[in-house]
Amino acid sequence: MERGAQIEELTSGASGRIIPVFRNVRRSVPSPASLLRVLLFLHSFILWFLLLLRRGGPFTSKTAAAGASAASPRRRTCGGRWSRAAEEEDVRRRRELAEEVVMVPPLEEGDEGGACRWETFVFMGPRRSALFCRSWLPASGDLRAILVIIHGLNEHSGRYSHFAKQLMACNFGVYAMDWIGHGGSDGLHGYVPSLDYVVEDTGKFLEKIKSEYPGVPCFLFGHSTGGAVVLKAASYPHIEAIVEGIILTSPALRVKPAHPIVGVVAPIVSLVLPKLQFKGANRRGIPVSRDPAALLAKYSDPLVYTGPIRVRTGHEILRISSYLLQNMKHVTVPFLVLHGTADRVTDPMASQDLYNVAASMQKDIKLYEGFLHDLLFEPERNEVGADIIDWMLRRLEQQSL
Repeated sequence: MERGAQIEELTSGASGRIIPVFRNVRRSVPSPASLLRVLLFLHSFILWFLLLLRRGGPFTSKTAAAGASAASPRRRTCGGRWSRAAEEEDVRRRRELAEEVVMVPPLEEGDEGGACRWETFVFMGPRRSALFCRSWLPASGDLRAILVIIHGLNEHSGRYSHFAKQLMACNFGVYAMDWIGHGGSDGLHGYVPSLDYVVEDTGKFLEKIKSEYPGVPCFLFGHSTGGAVVLKAASYPHIEAIVEGIILTSPALRVKPAHPIVGVVAPIVSLVLPKLQFKGANRRGIPVSRDPAALLAKYSDPLVYTGPIRVRTGHEILRISSYLLQNMKHVTVPFLVLHGTADRVTDPMASQDLYNVAASMQKDIKLYEGFLHDLLFEPERNEVGADIIDWMLRRLEQQSL
């Protein structure tokens, strides 16, 4: 695959909604001088806005404040911000939907597997956020290993039930956690205040599982932005020490803004209006699977966030991507990275670069010709799942020698 392949810019893993906010800025910034004027204007505007917030605004009054407090708690405040009551109602609704997700899909032709034990539960994260979790375990209780799944941006853990069934057929247990702001977990839907929070939550979740199954090997799996989270989590020695390896599908390792100005403005705007949505973002999304039924299921799923990406979330993706690019050569954890060559959401050549430069003694890569972003939802999903299982089995054999 050539490096010149077209990759949609500033996408994050689920639907490509960061992309076009400033795409046309290229046409409107013909020279460095005009770019400097734009930056000075934005700087002045943001300083004025911060001062306005600090003073409570030039048009506020006791009457207006009283009227605002008496308004319905489900209404958004100005600037697209949400009240606490509205966020709590949003979480309650999503948690009910998460509980209704079918955990064991019906058998399809060629499927293997038998009875299983599954459950949903809430894990309290380090910041006391309630994180919705799922587990699938073979009914026999005979576990080769446990795979911990960290989903991608805007989706949720319930989408991986088919993969969990495939894993259980080979006596792997499966645990999965919804990020903050995703699925049935606490937080405004689609809003991630910090991906470092997700990294920390992932580490604590893994430690909880290891404490419950002290003699069972564990692997970490992450898709897209979840792959970036898993890779950063495994860079910490205490996490690397308790996993046999990590699996990354379509990891978000090279994410760039559509224009350099985005990288300058995003950190500032994310502090002032972190939950603001980019209204100009691409609502159509980018194809992430060649299976029409999988696409329909994803974008009709009420637990999949399909709104414009929020400012802080977009900034966090840029930040973790930049960190991982700078630290690829320091990766020492055993890993398998898989990517479709036709992926337009994340860059398959970044996965190749990770494989080339990582210091890991045990590392493998597989590029699927013509596959798109959501590898476990492609028509060949069983083939991809089998490749992951085979790699884990080889790692377990190596560890037993």
